[in-house]
Amino acid sequence: MNRQAAERQGRHGERLAAWWLRLQGWRIVGERVRTKRGEIDLIARRGKVLAFVEVKTRGNAAALALAIDEYRLRRVAAAAEGLIARYGAGVDEIRIDVMLVRPWRMPVHLKNVWHG
Repeated sequence: MNRQAAERQGRHGERLAAWWLRLQGWRIVGERVRTKRGEIDLIARRGKVLAFVEVKTRGNAAALALAIDEYRLRRVAAAAEGLIARYGAGVDEIRIDVMLVRPWRMPVHLKNVWHG
């Protein structure tokens, strides 16, 4: 898959993940938020919980299984750290979540995946 196709696939997955989170009662407060340390795909809030969400979109389960590792999660956590002051007012819980998106499947929401 070329770079443009991968970018389209990723953006489509992020839209699906945002839609899914909204259906679960989350409010999307940020999309593709860039920091010096990296980018956060989605920032979502539900009640007093703030989630920095990494979205991975792949064509099959095997590719999704390899899409998230400690290195990627560490980058998301570093980027999130710089955004807590901006988005974290009034929250009791801040976490890193992952959304796994595959064609013709319901998105999978992995909650609180980083404990670094």
